[in-house]
Amino acid sequence: MKSQYDVLKGPILTEKAVTLKDNRQICLEVARWANKKQVREAAQKLFKVNVDSVRTMICRGKVKRVKKNAGKQQNWKKAIVTLAEGSDLDVFGVVANVPASKEQE
Repeated sequence: MKSQYDVLKGPILTEKAVTLKDNRQICLEVARWANKKQVREAAQKLFKVNVDSVRTMICRGKVKRVKKNAGKQQNWKKAIVTLAEGSDLDVFGVVANVPASKEQE
């Protein structure tokens, strides 16, 4: 049997994923074999939050070329997890306040 750690691979930190946080949504990379039920259970157990809904999608691998040789990257799966009302998860961490110049110190 697979564990929660095998289902969830990690957060996806893109501009779109950051804007989704305003709607209580988190973008995660998940295993390709995982279904919505497994993603929901893994997120609830690991992050200790209530999950409202899960949307999954397969992202196709890009075709890359090195000189004359062409190859294809692997397909991967991502899930957008919507948290229930009152649940919050800080995936992005806290940004430290860094002074703009040494004059402020």
